[in-house]
Amino acid sequence: MSATSLAGWLGARSDAQLVALLQLRPDLAVPLPSSMQVLGARAEQRASVLRATDDLNTLEFAIVETLAVHKASNDAAPLGRKALQAQLKGRVTKAALDAALERLTARALVWLDGDDLHLVPAAAEALPWPIGSTTEIPDALTEPEVIEALRDLPPAARALLDKLATTSPLGRTKDAAPGAPADRPVPQLLSRRLLHWIDDETVELPVTVGQVLRREPVTHPHALTPPKPELRKQTPAEVNAVAAGEVGELLRHCEDVLEALGQGPAPALRAGGLGVRELRRVAKQTGVDETRAGLLVELLAAAKLVEKGLPEPAPGYDNADDYWAPTPAADGWLDAPPARRWTALALAWLELDRQPWLIGMRDANDKPLAALSFELRVPNAPRDRRTILALLAEFPTGTALEPADIGRLLAWRQPRWRRHFRLEAVEHTLREAAELGFIGRGALASAARALLHGAATSAADAEAEMEATLPDPLDYVLVQADLTVVAPGPLTPELQQRVALVADVESAGAATVYRIGEASVRRALDAGMTAAELHALFSTHSRTPIPQALTYLIDDVARRHGQLRAGMAQSFVRSDDPALLAQVLAAPVASTLALRGIAPTVAIAQAPLGELLEQLRAAGFAPAGEDSSGAIVDLRRRGARITVRPNARAPYRPTPPSTEQLELLVAELRAGDRAASAKSGRSVRADGTRTNTAATLALLQLAARVRRPVNIGYVDAQGVASQRVVEPLKVGNGQLDALDPVTGAVRHFTLHRIASVALLDA
Repeated sequence: MSATSLAGWLGARSDAQLVALLQLRPDLAVPLPSSMQVLGARAEQRASVLRATDDLNTLEFAIVETLAVHKASNDAAPLGRKALQAQLKGRVTKAALDAALERLTARALVWLDGDDLHLVPAAAEALPWPIGSTTEIPDALTEPEVIEALRDLPPAARALLDKLATTSPLGRTKDAAPGAPADRPVPQLLSRRLLHWIDDETVELPVTVGQVLRREPVTHPHALTPPKPELRKQTPAEVNAVAAGEVGELLRHCEDVLEALGQGPAPALRAGGLGVRELRRVAKQTGVDETRAGLLVELLAAAKLVEKGLPEPAPGYDNADDYWAPTPAADGWLDAPPARRWTALALAWLELDRQPWLIGMRDANDKPLAALSFELRVPNAPRDRRTILALLAEFPTGTALEPADIGRLLAWRQPRWRRHFRLEAVEHTLREAAELGFIGRGALASAARALLHGAATSAADAEAEMEATLPDPLDYVLVQADLTVVAPGPLTPELQQRVALVADVESAGAATVYRIGEASVRRALDAGMTAAELHALFSTHSRTPIPQALTYLIDDVARRHGQLRAGMAQSFVRSDDPALLAQVLAAPVASTLALRGIAPTVAIAQAPLGELLEQLRAAGFAPAGEDSSGAIVDLRRRGARITVRPNARAPYRPTPPSTEQLELLVAELRAGDRAASAKSGRSVRADGTRTNTAATLALLQLAARVRRPVNIGYVDAQGVASQRVVEPLKVGNGQLDALDPVTGAVRHFTLHRIASVALLDA
């Protein structure tokens, strides 16, 4: 095949190069092309070319533009490699130019005929700037000059620029004509070079001005070398320590959110999201701001720890409305080690096709965007997030970059995606990454580097890195004289649960401060702990002397606790002290609960046990719940849980074909190409009739006897038709056994699927 066409050039490529092409442009393989001509035609299709140019950098687009300009000015003579290098001389090195051409040819966007370079025509349409921007340095304002010119701009002129920046850069106006009043917005903008004059009725917004107004990274098409960002150095130990501190806060706040939604499931909006009031309630209960609360609920929902549905058990939730509440998986997550819990959240955030930082912003109808709503879904969010973090991973450990430098460098590398890397998006992404412990002081932490590695063991490696980074859990606390308990770091799970039971959190952070009070001690006694166990807890785990006030408090509450017992009658109240029971029956709460004495030490009530205990405590008594044997029972409320719906499906993400599959595909493509170019002799086309079927069998048997290759038309089980050149070995039992002359493998074909047979000339 001639190498003067794209199809001929593709046919001359090696199998490895064709496999690489199909990996870079997988749409070319669906459905399987029957020949190089078909593959070449697909490679020139506009939609496929635009997809293939998404990750081209500024230098590669400069080559595309140079070839397109040369083609338009001199259609007869293609541009050679040396001529291209001469045109870009002084602006790029030969090594960088060769690497860029290699990337373009690997994607079949540029192909070669000897030394001549040929551009796929549709590639010129993918340029992210007006054609000519690379070859001609425009006389336009620079980014600092634009910022300075915008500083003192009148409001009307600024509003006009904002409108052009968010819509079309072209504007129609009579004020563009000479002689227009100088105090009008358009003449003001023209005089400041913030608009370009096209004609007496048309003006255009310069590219640089539009990018500054949209807070996009400013691209310079004529800058063929990547910008050099300013690097800030941090010690790896400091970066990991800061990230570990954020991870501790993240896990604690996630636990608080699960507790808040478990104790009070949040009603779902009619559109499916979480309302502003409910998000504000969760934020208040957990002690975080609403922005962080929105990120946490999005994160927990992505990790399948929070779901929408009807809570179980569902007292008070017997209507048909849905609620946001924890799932059963939340219990297993809470019991897992801290490093494993972080890994689950980190993976969920990396693959989250939503942008939590949009929560609270206004939509097109000027309504606030709700957490967990459909409007937050952005399909490209995982790609953008990984791209930003992968850039940080390219630099040595402990290297931090400014958000503006990150946006500029990524815009140079992928100018077609520059709007995805505007300053606002980069800043919010880095903020979320810092809150999740991916980065510390602007640099990527060790655990995040392991997670971004992409290998099958990356999650396990990241968990191991985070486990080594997190401080070891402590088995001691510091009890203060003012009845506060200081945990100077994360506690062991068992100790943390017991301390949280007997004390309330007063302030949290790297060191958590708890406060012990009468209510918290009674809560521990209600859960089944005895006074002796409480004394042993603090004497065993406190590194400071136990204050006498704490000993007195525990003994005093334990002495009064349980003197009044409540049970089910619907419920009952009993006491070994008849005078105490008489005091209860004489109080106003007795009529509220419908208490009735049935013995000097026993009274019954129609109220449920939980309500009975709550009302008696509100009246100043200290009752304790008991079971049928008289033992104290734990009557704390259990959080609600929602079962994940079986019909909830994850978003479809196609699995790319493996290298082995692509190698087989290329082999089939070669076979079809050989069949298309083979010279045929005697041929038979099968149409289902008995006569043609017999002729097909006779021709195949003849080819097997004389060892002649044949070109067969074959339709596989999926209905895909193809042409193949094979050497028949055996025909019988409804099957053709034939040898592939290239691979040497024996292939098997079902006879009724053979549509045509042609003997090939020797």
